[in-house]
Amino acid sequence: MLEAILYQLQNPNTQWVLIGTMLLGIASGVVGSFTLLKKQSLIGDAMAHSALPGVCIAFLLYGSKSLIWFLVGAAIAGLISAFFIQGIIQHSRIKEDSALGIIISVFFGFGIVLLTYIQHNGAGNQSGLDDFIFGQAASMVSSDVQLIAVIALILLFITVLFYKEFKILTFDPQFAKGLGLPVPFINGLLLLLIVCSVVIGLQTVGVVLMAAMLITPAISARYWTDKLSHMMIISGIIGGFSGMTGTMLSTITEGMATGPLIIIAATVLFLVSLIFAPKRGLLSKMLKQITLRKKTAIEHLLLSFYEIAEEGNLERITEGELLKRRRISKRLFHYAIQVLKRNEQIAQTGEQSWKLTDKGIEKGYELVLKQRLYDMYLMHEMEFAYLELESKDDLNLARISSEARTQLLSLLQVHQRVPLLLPKSAAYSDKGMIMNDI
Repeated sequence: MLEAILYQLQNPNTQWVLIGTMLLGIASGVVGSFTLLKKQSLIGDAMAHSALPGVCIAFLLYGSKSLIWFLVGAAIAGLISAFFIQGIIQHSRIKEDSALGIIISVFFGFGIVLLTYIQHNGAGNQSGLDDFIFGQAASMVSSDVQLIAVIALILLFITVLFYKEFKILTFDPQFAKGLGLPVPFINGLLLLLIVCSVVIGLQTVGVVLMAAMLITPAISARYWTDKLSHMMIISGIIGGFSGMTGTMLSTITEGMATGPLIIIAATVLFLVSLIFAPKRGLLSKMLKQITLRKKTAIEHLLLSFYEIAEEGNLERITEGELLKRRRISKRLFHYAIQVLKRNEQIAQTGEQSWKLTDKGIEKGYELVLKQRLYDMYLMHEMEFAYLELESKDDLNLARISSEARTQLLSLLQVHQRVPLLLPKSAAYSDKGMIMNDI
């Protein structure tokens, strides 16, 4: 397989197509980042489908196949469709998703009618217009690739040049207006970049799949970072790698179109991002959930140990008593028991019974105190709204105001929820420890 790839790379046509698809992937990934963040994922699909009648009309007017005129026709048709979409949204009660669906259907249907008419006319069969539906990268010649490369580089240059303006417009258009930025112009420029990204990919990926080329690299990159600049770079790399991979696979696989293989490569990278991304990936989330369940089981078990000990049972706390307090699965229960024993917080007193050690009493006291203070906070949340606590882990007496600390501790006494100080613990032999940091 490696030999086949190296052999194909010596072919000048393959080299040109490879450069073109890589630049297309990079440009689409970078521009698609803004499309995704502006929640306009379908706009690329609308532009791609709307481009088909523009290509057909350009052919009818010019009379022969010319990529530059096809791109001009596609761009004009895309801008007209964008104008209609905005007009429908602003001057009717139709929502954006419905407006996009209408424009996609009408323009693509009109394009198919024109394409059918051309195919039944003289030289129409040799026009190659049907390549624009599913893409046909192999049909590109060096001049076509050079044109695509120039447009892709211009798109990247404009994106870098107006990066700050695009960023503000994407995240806070009202703030952009407040700064005095020409919002309509910037919005129109961004839309023009999207249209140009779509039209340069029509011959490679096709009308049907071009929207995926805009969105898939961007959404893959979103899993890896929270910064827009990093997202654009990662999205461009994913898009470029997808273009390269799809092109190479199509050259060594007989009868396989380049466009669909590029999208498949991008989809595989999306699945990798979806599963393995360090913060947002499914695997990472699953591991975090497992870790959280284990931590919660340990804390709940220690709370149960301490509460039972408060009631006078200090020596023989059984599994049944613990599970009555809080529901914990058998698997997590035995895991938590082993952790508490390993941390020397409990000691075995029988076959299925345990007791708290001095370390366990110390840790249990801290945990019970924090839990009950948080309960007081929830019961009187309106009085402590300024604390903005999301969980008991956010509660630290050393970091809140003395007034709030005193009020919370007073509520504990009013509701008779002050943790009982268990015997045999030198660390908590003095009731004044309740005022210490938790």
